[in-house]
Amino acid sequence: MATTYEAARNVQQTEIMGMPGPADPAPLGLAAFALTTFLLSLANAGLLSGGGNEWLGYAFAYGGLCQLLAGMWEFRNRNVFGATAFSTYGGFWIGLGLYIELVAPLKGENVANDLAWILVAFFIFNTYMLLWSVFVNKAVLAVFFTLEITELVLFIGNFSASSGLIKLGGAIGIVTAACAWYTSAAGVVNGMAGRHILPVGKPMSFPAARRAIG
Repeated sequence: MATTYEAARNVQQTEIMGMPGPADPAPLGLAAFALTTFLLSLANAGLLSGGGNEWLGYAFAYGGLCQLLAGMWEFRNRNVFGATAFSTYGGFWIGLGLYIELVAPLKGENVANDLAWILVAFFIFNTYMLLWSVFVNKAVLAVFFTLEITELVLFIGNFSASSGLIKLGGAIGIVTAACAWYTSAAGVVNGMAGRHILPVGKPMSFPAARRAIG
């Protein structure tokens, strides 16, 4: 979700040509992910009193649409990691919202099983993105690590119909949202200042692996 070497080189080439470089869309995508994750996690944790679907509108308008926009912007920046992450989770929120609105009312008791398999699918995606996030920075790694645990606990909770595990997944999801908000805030202020005001940590050093991926 941070600018890769190729994206940075593209920005430098643009500025050399006398045009301003594109803004980093990662803070927007992270903020959209954080807010929607926070609202859904509050519902999973049993902390909302309005029926539990307060997150739905934001799943479409913010977590979904804004992350898709951030993902398309990252394609412009030649940032394959950010483009893939934001576009996928933007699709996740829109797809989940459509499932809850259109499919879940027809499924009855099968909803929990469906949600578990949806989470398994995104857990698989998140696993390899977690591995590649070590080449971004430690703040992004924290987002994917806490999200990995959240999805794991939630799909086990849904398969086993365990309200306790679902509430635990909601609590971990709140931590995930906090990590994403921090990373977003760091991206905003560091981008404004042109230097590191809020630390995000350096990429983990795996020289052989870094050479292999260029």
